Formats: sequence, structure tokens, C-alpha cells
Amino acid sequence: MRRWLLGLLLVVALAALAFFTLAPGMIERGLNKIDGKPLAEVSERAKKLHETLTIVDLHSDSLLWSRDFLKRADRGHMDLPRLQDGHVALQVLASTTQSPKGQNYDANGADSDNITGLVIAQLQPVRTWNSLLERSLWHAAKLHRDAEKSHGTLRAVASPEDITALLAARRGKPLATGAMLSIEGLHILEGDIANLDRLYAAGFRMAGLTHFFDNDLAGSMHGLKKGGLTPLGRQVVTRMETKGMIVDVAHCSRACVADILKLARRPVVSSHGGVQATCKVNRNLDDEQIRGVAATGGLIGIGYWDAAVCDTSPASIVKAMKHVRDLVGIQHVALGSDYDGATTVRFDTSQLVQITQALIDAGFTDDEIRAVMGGNAIRVLGAGLVPLTPPLEPAAGN
Repeated sequence: MRRWLLGLLLVVALAALAFFTLAPGMIERGLNKIDGKPLAEVSERAKKLHETLTIVDLHSDSLLWSRDFLKRADRGHMDLPRLQDGHVALQVLASTTQSPKGQNYDANGADSDNITGLVIAQLQPVRTWNSLLERSLWHAAKLHRDAEKSHGTLRAVASPEDITALLAARRGKPLATGAMLSIEGLHILEGDIANLDRLYAAGFRMAGLTHFFDNDLAGSMHGLKKGGLTPLGRQVVTRMETKGMIVDVAHCSRACVADILKLARRPVVSSHGGVQATCKVNRNLDDEQIRGVAATGGLIGIGYWDAAVCDTSPASIVKAMKHVRDLVGIQHVALGSDYDGATTVRFDTSQLVQITQALIDAGFTDDEIRAVMGGNAIRVLGAGLVPLTPPLEPAAGN
């Protein structure tokens, strides 16, 4: 009996070891895909121009996954070596903490979560198993740990001075790559606005109010009620702008976007998504919303996956960018890949020259390409990270 019991325990231990070793990678391979469809041949002009660009991407979910960000992986869309291959100067890394079961673009409740199982399978600290706030703080700790281990090739960015230092460092060899922390859904505040200070102290400098479900700050475009800002949501938007945190309207309901645009006193961004004019999906911005974001001086980050641009081709990505340019001006167009966000794309971040080529093919000038690929984002992020002194108050009646 004793020998049988020991044998059973050994089988269980081996099964557990196999699960914790293999399951996270298997899950990611099934969710973060490259579709393998043909890509255009890249011209010498595109290659040379691309090497001179300051490239910024406003949204990736790479922190969600359990792999060494400093090493080249054979899965997913992004890591430091591939960012270097793609000549990326600054990557915004989002902290994603909750995903409803049966997630869809139309209607989701907040009473379930797919990510808890992933958190446990990846053997994250126990404190992250039951706390969404702790999951985000863990993501911040991962980034700062990797930055320390990278010997200066990966730099955490949290201030205009950090951006200036990063750009200076990129004039040398090897090129440094910056990373700025963002949050995908402020449900992680757990109803306490004081937790925004904890997130700021951890290095977070951008946040969307919602993700795939309504919360106590605002309604989601994919929620059940899809309402506007709550009183707490209004307080959080004002506090964010005062502290020097950039407000992201991605995933917000129409009412939420409208309320933020009325309240905002600083540029807001839509970090990742598309536009209704080229891809009629409910999460994509219509022309009125695009004009509203532009009126704040903000940015529209165009994504690379099918639900953002109704295809995965570089030409479809650029088609959405062209619409924003023609509607409100080139100064409001940016990259917002949604890499590693359970998306299927045509190319990973090492092949970003594909977008440069598609922009050339669509007739964008070199100056316009510089703006789209990162110049606009450097301008808006640098300005948005400056705390307001004295703090601005919301306009009467808002």
C-alpha cells in the first residue's frame, strides 16, 4: 500500500510539473497568433527610412505572459530582441488583469474571469491570485526587474525626462528601448481612488477606465449597461490628469467616451482599435469620436488585428490611418498594435517595416510617416506625463 501511495504521489507530482511547465506556453500559442499570410516585399527606400524613425506603439499585453521578455521567444508577438529588430524606441505595456468567460464585443458581465487560471498556472505570487490590483503591481515589478537586468537596453519610462534620456541613449549602440506602463481597465482600483496613487508610484502613466465589462467607474462598449462615467469615474479622470497620467478611451462605451471628452483638460488617447469608416465593429471609433479625441490634442492608435481593421494586412492598417489623417490631420495618428493581447496578426513587432512600406505605398510623405510611426506619440506622451500645478478643475456643468 505504501509503495502504491508513493507511486501515485509521484504521478501526481509529474503531472503537476508538466502542467505548470507546459500549459502557459500552450495557452499563449493558442491565443497570440501570426496568420502566416503573404507579406509585401520591402523596398530599400522603406528599409532606410525605417532605420531613421522613432517608433512608438501605444498598446501591448506582453506583461500578461510568463516568458523572459529579455530573450527572443518562439511564441507571441513581442519581446525585447524583436522590439530591437523592429527599431521600436518606446513600447507602452498594458497590465491586463481580468477577462470574462465567453468574452465577446457585444455584452459581458463582470462576474467571471479567465485570467485567474492563467495566473495560477504561471505560478505568480499568491497575492496576485485573488487581487486584481496586485496583478498590476506584479506586472510593474516584472518590468522594473527586467529593466535592471537588461544593462540599459530596456528602460522604464515614467517622465518627460525619461523620454529625453531614452532618445539620447538611442543615438548610441546598442540601441536602448523604452517601456511605459499602462492599465487596461481601472476596475483594479477596487473602488478606492487612493489605489491610483499606488499605481502611479509603481510607474503606471496611462490607463483605460474599462476593459470588456462595466465597472464602478464607467461603462464598457462590451458591457451590459454601457453607461457613462460614474461620480467615482469623474474623480479618477480628474486625478489622473492632475498627476500626469494619460487617459485612454479604448474599450469605453459611447457614453463613457463622450463624458471623458467633455471632462478632459489634457490630450486623451484611444490606444488600440480601429475606425468605423473602414471597419464597422462596435469598439471602433466613429467620426464624431475621432473629432472629439483630436479636439483634445490626442491620438488614435490603430491596431493590427482583424476586428480593428477588418483584415490583418498592412494595407488595411494604413487604410484606417489614412481615414484619421484625412478627417482630423496626420498629427492624431499613431500605432496601437494590441500585440500579445489574444490577437491574430499578420506580422510581429520585428517586422514593423511592413507598416512603413504600406505607408509609402499609400502615398504618405516621409514627414507623415515619421509622425505616424512615433513622432506624434512622443509629443503627446511627453506633454501628458507632466503633473498639473495648480491642478485644473472640471468645467462647470460637466
